[in-house]
Amino acid sequence: MIMAFGGASIDGSAYRDVTHWAQHAPGWLDTAVTVWSAYGLALFAVLMVLAWWRARHQGAAEALTALAVPLVALLAYGVDLVLKSAVREDRPCRTLRVTTLEACPAHGDWSFPSNHAVIAVAAAVALLFVSRRLGALACGAAVAMAVSRVWIGVHYPHDVLAGVLVGILVALPAMLVVRRWSPALARRATATAPLRTLLSAS
Repeated sequence: MIMAFGGASIDGSAYRDVTHWAQHAPGWLDTAVTVWSAYGLALFAVLMVLAWWRARHQGAAEALTALAVPLVALLAYGVDLVLKSAVREDRPCRTLRVTTLEACPAHGDWSFPSNHAVIAVAAAVALLFVSRRLGALACGAAVAMAVSRVWIGVHYPHDVLAGVLVGILVALPAMLVVRRWSPALARRATATAPLRTLLSAS
């Protein structure tokens, strides 16, 4: 049996409060939060595609920066997996006796940090480098995603806060590097026809 870290001593009471509120919230709200928590990451994929499509009309460097957004989100997810394996915090719904909106993940599906929060925040931060409007929308959606993971009962608050921090710490420096090198890389990439199609609308 794999021994797991228990995070209840950190903010277990706050977790209990949130899940209690969820149990007494209107049904439509719980349904909306549950659906968002399960499928909301698809919105970030749509925003990535939209950002790339618009960036193609602005220039090759901008389009290349947009294409880096999903790669940065994937990088953040990889960091998240490493942290999960290192910390091995069991899910709060397994440690505490609470009723949750969603079935508790199996033992070994570690809780810290929240991968949904990591991916959402990393994508949102990266999108800010492509479009402030789309990035701002993604930031709001990322906060909603982080909150939803506690609301449905699968994460402690500190799990999602750590996810937010990891997403920022991965995406911000990565996108700063991309923005610095994108003009030079774009000039090389547009020399080949397949990449030119990805980087230019003309």
